Amino acid sequence: MASLSEILGRRPPGKVCIIKPSSLGDVVHSVPILPELRRLWPEAHLSWVVAGPFRSLLEGRDDLDRVIPYDKGPSGVSARGLRGLTNLCRALARERFDLTIDLQGLLRSGLMTAATRAPIRVGLADAREGARYFYTHRVDAPRAGVHAVDRVMLVAEALGGHPSTPEFSLPIRPDDHDWAERTLAALPAPRLVLNVGSRWLTKRWPVGQFAEVARRAVAEFGAGIAAVGAPEDRPLVDALRASLGRTPVLDLCGATTLLQLGALARRSDVYLSNDTGPLHLAAATGASVVGIYTCTDPKLTGPYGPNAAVVRSCVWCAPSFVKTCDRLECHAEVSPDRVWAAVRPRLSRAVGSAA
Repeated sequence: MASLSEILGRRPPGKVCIIKPSSLGDVVHSVPILPELRRLWPEAHLSWVVAGPFRSLLEGRDDLDRVIPYDKGPSGVSARGLRGLTNLCRALARERFDLTIDLQGLLRSGLMTAATRAPIRVGLADAREGARYFYTHRVDAPRAGVHAVDRVMLVAEALGGHPSTPEFSLPIRPDDHDWAERTLAALPAPRLVLNVGSRWLTKRWPVGQFAEVARRAVAEFGAGIAAVGAPEDRPLVDALRASLGRTPVLDLCGATTLLQLGALARRSDVYLSNDTGPLHLAAATGASVVGIYTCTDPKLTGPYGPNAAVVRSCVWCAPSFVKTCDRLECHAEVSPDRVWAAVRPRLSRAVGSAA
């Protein structure tokens, strides 16, 4: 039987649909497949199905022809989400794609994949919720110990590509960089940006410990401190400011677009964050990031790139991947001393390079 790459090599696809609707970190981790597909099929029309809030990460790219927004609705099953899925599937059925690539691997994305009616429908062999049964071809990409980005690159290789170093180009505009420069202009250097939020309770390193790292940065380096986050992170950012007392904090919670946040991270000296989507966005820009990993595994979803570092929990249950926990031993075990040991040399290098 001919391999997938042999089949596509004999008859390159004219229309390709990539399905990766969410979440923020997952979309960022999947972006490197685009330059690989464009090199593989320069004349193909490439489309990407993505949840509306993340479309700005893809629009305006030279290697993508069309962004197909998806109204995902609120978390869980909802009438709005079902309407959005139904409308999307109807639209996909009219497109006549030659190849569909499901990088999400869940029931919802499997239904989208089936709706395209593409003669070749590709997904990962370990896709969950029955999604694998909607594929004509399955790619074996081991999950254990393999980073999400590397799994995406294995899909590109199965399609006939020859991936090397993943490329995380994001369509950050000059206006976004100008905004970031103006916004950070009032902060003294070096600049430490804190992202204290996360949807999972278990991923939220305590705000007071973020504040301790910030105090050390100010005391030793005279660092400027900024806090970022989504609007729902407001209580956490307020708690951070209260913990820091008279220490000035540039409060940007809920005040940035995704691309502005990427530009801001790129212009910071250290971006310190829990394991959450903005951490991966920052890493993709090439920013100097430190990720705090309490209940998840950086081997699988750590910030990717040469400028990324992690501080991970070493408690008995790590990585547990649980969203709630009564013990939270990992939060105490990842001490401010441990995080400061990762942050301090980066601030020191920033001061040295500016001298």
